[in-house]
Amino acid sequence: MTKQSINIDGNEVLDAALESVTAEVQSKPKKDPPDDKKVADLEQQVREANDRALRSHAELENFRKRSQRELVDERRYAIVPFAKDLLAVVDNLERAIEAAQAQADKLAQADTLARSASEGKPASIPTDVTHLLDGVKLVATQLESILKQHGAVRIDTVGTPFDPNFHQAISQEPSDEHPAGTITRAFQSGYTLHDRVIRPAQVFVSTGPAAK
Repeated sequence: MTKQSINIDGNEVLDAALESVTAEVQSKPKKDPPDDKKVADLEQQVREANDRALRSHAELENFRKRSQRELVDERRYAIVPFAKDLLAVVDNLERAIEAAQAQADKLAQADTLARSASEGKPASIPTDVTHLLDGVKLVATQLESILKQHGAVRIDTVGTPFDPNFHQAISQEPSDEHPAGTITRAFQSGYTLHDRVIRPAQVFVSTGPAAK
């Protein structure tokens, strides 16, 4: 085989290879370039996914903060049932003090009358009554101090304007001393624990001076 025949055969092989590659490329399906609608749809899906992620993050953050607040409130107001039960003891002590004070006043009045009729000396209350009254007052003061240390504070009543958020009116009555709408006396003391009312005060409300 001569050199010329080799070159001719080589060109034929190269041409055949090129034709084969060209045919293969042409036989493959052509990918259409993305149109504007598809791009817009993809961008919209990305925006929606971002919005959902942001909402989920915000909801999770709100849940975390709400859980923290609930935990703080639960700890802060954990003694509410105990404080309510203890208020019944406070009420009984106050009733005992009122009864003892009334008895002491009667004894003092009787002693005053007896001494003025006989010797004219100043009245004196029996020592056992005064000691008992002072002891009960001391216990009541200590108990209220303990309640205050834990955030339980007595609600102001007599002389203050009636407030349905803190007071429960059980009756109205005329009063020359207190203007209409103010509290004349308290039937039962009320208390708040921190900023929450655990028992409203039961009060009498003034209607103003009595008609003459």
